[in-house]
Amino acid sequence: MKLPILTIDALHSAYANGAFTPEELLLQVLDVAQNAPDGIWISLCSRENILAQIQAIAQRDRTSLPLYCVPFAVKDNIDVVGLPTTAACQAFSYEPSEDATVMRLLRKAGAIVVGKTNMDQFATGLSGTRSPFGICRNALNSDYIAGGSSSGSAVAVALGQVSFALGTDTAGSGRVPAALNNIVGLKPTRGVWSMCGVVPACRSLDTVSVFTSTSHDAETIFSVLAQRDESDAYARSSTRNGLDFSGLPSWTLGVPNADSLEFLGDQNGAQLFEKAQQTARKLNAEIVEIDFAPFLEAAKLLYDGPWVAERFGVVKELLTSDPEAIFPVTREIISGGASYSATEAFAAFEKLAAFKQQCDAILKQVDAIMTPTIGRAYTVNEMLADPIALNTNLGFYTNFMNLLDLSALSLPSGFGHNGVPFGVTFFAPAHQDIPLLRLGARWQDITDLSLGATSHHADETASTRTVAKWDGAVSVAVCGAHMSGFPLNKQLTERGAKLVSQTRSAAKYRFYALPGGPPFRPGMVRVASGGASVEVEVWSVPVKEYGSFVAGILSPLGIGTVELEDGSFVQGFVCEAIATHDAEDITHLGSWRAWAALRKSNSEYSKV
Repeated sequence: MKLPILTIDALHSAYANGAFTPEELLLQVLDVAQNAPDGIWISLCSRENILAQIQAIAQRDRTSLPLYCVPFAVKDNIDVVGLPTTAACQAFSYEPSEDATVMRLLRKAGAIVVGKTNMDQFATGLSGTRSPFGICRNALNSDYIAGGSSSGSAVAVALGQVSFALGTDTAGSGRVPAALNNIVGLKPTRGVWSMCGVVPACRSLDTVSVFTSTSHDAETIFSVLAQRDESDAYARSSTRNGLDFSGLPSWTLGVPNADSLEFLGDQNGAQLFEKAQQTARKLNAEIVEIDFAPFLEAAKLLYDGPWVAERFGVVKELLTSDPEAIFPVTREIISGGASYSATEAFAAFEKLAAFKQQCDAILKQVDAIMTPTIGRAYTVNEMLADPIALNTNLGFYTNFMNLLDLSALSLPSGFGHNGVPFGVTFFAPAHQDIPLLRLGARWQDITDLSLGATSHHADETASTRTVAKWDGAVSVAVCGAHMSGFPLNKQLTERGAKLVSQTRSAAKYRFYALPGGPPFRPGMVRVASGGASVEVEVWSVPVKEYGSFVAGILSPLGIGTVELEDGSFVQGFVCEAIATHDAEDITHLGSWRAWAALRKSNSEYSKV
């Protein structure tokens, strides 16, 4: 039975045109899943459950539901009411009493869950071969691995069985399977999507991820799930402050220098990566080689440091009471976490902090970095013969992402001589998810590859797509007289700028009232110690107006990079330190508004 193209736009169009009803489509989807190859699904919803889900949203306005009756799959470490959560370990299995937060948000948006997918047990592995529920094989060449740990989710999407599927990503589980199955894999900024109701691997690093056929669909899912969950201790708000760099006439793309690239003897991979760089140039990218060594050194910490102990903590009780219930290679890896000391943990944290400083400096030189997602694809037999070493190889380009707090997107980029897909990953600092997804849409437009293992192409739904067009804007943080209600705010509003958010800087600045024209100006100076948080507003300034806005800024102020309290970076007002010698230090007030109110109470407000 062949399903129609299941991209979100195609489904919306088909429903609107009466090509089929949600009941007809969803029951057909369920039938295909029930007859799918072994190793993809762990559990499926019943026919009655599917119909009940449809009925639950039948009376709602479909135009208000971005995922109206869109079928999706869920990795089996994410709680779904009505289906057991196993994390691919029957002895660990439990019946959740409520949905994970991401599930609740997807249901609210109108999506219909079909079932739970196979995975490397306890999300420990990148191969898709570490599950007692069977080996999940590559969607395009069954001799090869599908990648893991979110193997079933990726293959279900690649085979066109569902529109999208949730995975999780700690070390590459949301990207490696995407590359191996010719689909899109988004690892969003850590903390932007809730992890409540998800069995952790490394709780401090984990993020839910998503597999889709198109980058456009991934952006839709991102928007639905980017809701701050106050019950998640690691929650962060999505700032959406990034510049859509790939839409500019020219942008800078870093690639690892030749000494850092590793294809593990697969010269075809090297050729495909060179071709990917040619594709990037067609999108106006200026390619520059970067020192990739700090990223690779950071990656080594993941399985040679205290984060293995974090995995051990998740399954400690089961490992102690019933070790044979855990898959042998998984047991071997996780058991190693019992030996780490607090001293070793802090030593690893210090190493990571040093690597992050180096990597952040490199990232500031480019708009994004592109790497292969993996260096080489392995057959199932190769992986079974050497499961630990080859799994390490699969994480060569992925293990560092969450350690360094980056956002990443794996995109299809061609096929090897063996018929196995080749993927590339674009990554950037945290909160660059939307710019990466916009780049992904342009990438897929120009590569025009088939979607997953189907014969469909992204352009089949182009006529029905409602593209969220970039407004050509730069996010700018203002901290003084350009804020709402102050005299210079009109310099922003007259240029068509829009207020994005009212927030605060990171606690790394001293704040001053500078003497000299107009009577006082704010001065934010980044300091190594003794800093505090300052109230700012983030405004979206049209690129065509940005130059004239910056040109009007007089010394000692200027535009630089400002860190916000959530760890993201935007352009913003900064001040030369020398100008603060005769200035009033107002850091303790933390706000230009507070300073202005204080001056007003002293009857001096008219001088501001």
